[in-house]
Amino acid sequence: MSGEGEEDLAAFVALHGAALRASRVPSRYWESLCRKLRGEVFDAGDYFGIMQVEEVDEEEEGDEDMEEEFKKKPNPGNEPCFKVIITNENGLQASNPNSIFLVDHAWTYRVDHARQQLLHVPGLLHRMANLMGIDFHGEIPDEGSIEQVLQEMWKYNQTYQLSQGTAEEKVPVWYIMDEFGSRIQHSDQPSFATAPLFYMPQQIAYTVLWPLRDLETGDEVTRDYAYGETDRLIRKCVLLPWVPTEVLDVNCFTPEPSDEHYQAILAENKEKLPVVINPPVYDKEKVFKVFTDIQQVLNNLTHPRFVFTDNEGEADVLYNFSHFKDYRKLSEERPEVMLNQFPCENLLTVKDCLASISRRAGGADGPRWLPRTFNLQTELPQFISYFQQRDRRGEDNHWICKPWNLARSLDTHITNSLNNIIRHRESSPKVVCKYIENPVLFHREDVGMVKFDIRYVVLLRSIKPLRLYAYDVFWLRFSNRAFSLDDLDDYEKHFTVMNYAPGVTLKQVHCEEFIPLFEKQYPEHPWAVVQADIFKAFAELFQAASAKPAPLGICDYPSSRAIYAIDLMLKWDTGRDGKRIMQPQILEVNFNPDCDRACKYHPTFFNDVFSTLFLDETDGCHVTGIV
Repeated sequence: MSGEGEEDLAAFVALHGAALRASRVPSRYWESLCRKLRGEVFDAGDYFGIMQVEEVDEEEEGDEDMEEEFKKKPNPGNEPCFKVIITNENGLQASNPNSIFLVDHAWTYRVDHARQQLLHVPGLLHRMANLMGIDFHGEIPDEGSIEQVLQEMWKYNQTYQLSQGTAEEKVPVWYIMDEFGSRIQHSDQPSFATAPLFYMPQQIAYTVLWPLRDLETGDEVTRDYAYGETDRLIRKCVLLPWVPTEVLDVNCFTPEPSDEHYQAILAENKEKLPVVINPPVYDKEKVFKVFTDIQQVLNNLTHPRFVFTDNEGEADVLYNFSHFKDYRKLSEERPEVMLNQFPCENLLTVKDCLASISRRAGGADGPRWLPRTFNLQTELPQFISYFQQRDRRGEDNHWICKPWNLARSLDTHITNSLNNIIRHRESSPKVVCKYIENPVLFHREDVGMVKFDIRYVVLLRSIKPLRLYAYDVFWLRFSNRAFSLDDLDDYEKHFTVMNYAPGVTLKQVHCEEFIPLFEKQYPEHPWAVVQADIFKAFAELFQAASAKPAPLGICDYPSSRAIYAIDLMLKWDTGRDGKRIMQPQILEVNFNPDCDRACKYHPTFFNDVFSTLFLDETDGCHVTGIV
């Protein structure tokens, strides 16, 4: 290799080496890959060809072997079946450093843009329908064909995620390989491996294809659609979009995870638990020095017993936006310093942990105040069994897929497609929760009956004893379109978070205005009774979260205090007496919530919060004790 070539390769490896190693692309191919990417060399046509496979004839179906073989096909059904074979007369040697190939992507998109792109990008629907074997001959996109592509695409989709950028830019990207890449079929003993590679100089993603063994002319090119999965049951579940099967024999009960699971979370979070300390006692007139990086606190805390300091070392109260990690050091060196977070509070604020600890509070399906939730990483077979059982019983099967740890409804999808949910597991760690199909709705004069959710701010003063307060003002968010259980990708019908979407109307109603409107619409459900049920759910949640010692529960650290925002909805349910009731459904618990609206309309908000949490004084504060 020339000196210039070596420099090019070194630069290429500096940029892409980590990704290539993570994808296990053998280093013998790197130089050739660098050259092909730079020159945009697509030479797969010199080595491979696509063959259409004849369907099994009706009269041959008596042959059981043929039938079994047919069932094993990755895309059984009416659509034509294709496979990719080696056509080069010399075959293909895995040891040849040039045996690596680029596959182009026919369509790259984020899920929430898919429908609009199929509608508006010229030729896209036509190409996708052809690629997926869907009948579409018209010139103008029609809803039926679009719907079919949106269903079928989960058999063709692949995904990657950008590691840098804003939260929006980190939302997983999905792509469909070109006709060549999409025709490569599944095998448990694959002949090739594939991996997406984001080529930095061009800012373009390709799929890279390389052989796992030597192949002769006529050999089939296959890849493992469940690459990396070794557990037989999990493989069966992951392959379900291509090889339909039932897993009804799997018990769908999801017990609380083991103690080791929580220990692993603690280690992953790099949190060091505090040593045991005595609860600090402060002088009744003490003025506390507050160190904070939260602008809303700096702008709005005016209580005379608190002053700000820029010196973290002299602070009595640390009120930080980012997560605190080293509680051990703080507890050993400065046990009297109070702070605005608890060790292990992620058990509440991360969605998979919230579901796990909530199981302590209620039966086989979990507590009534939490939608049935499964962790797609660890409870996939149980979820599929539950889904298929509901399907058999003819029960509603709409679900909502959420990332463990993203806010503002980012990368959150509503679907009744099992294939869709199974494939979403590949993009980022997710939970799947039963979608509330019968929500309590609110009548908006301009729109009709819409979904709404409610945000309460709760103040956790201590774990032992458990002392929990709710701020007396709650906040409401409304959908912008009348609710119905269709158009599942219509954001303004199914979601209520409108304050981050550009050009979208944000409906605001103050809670004092809301209560009489609500009671007028639902005269049999006084708000005081509804709120009592909401507070009962909050109490049970925090009792469950603090029932076990850290790291299995929130740590009882006497110098910790915290404020959380709990988002919930109300759904129609049947009480034990057979009457219709409004059942609170806790959706998520947020750490360090955005208190902008709170400060704007209630200037004493942070004075009340600090007085309750750090002074133990609630007189004159707009808070209500829950526990």
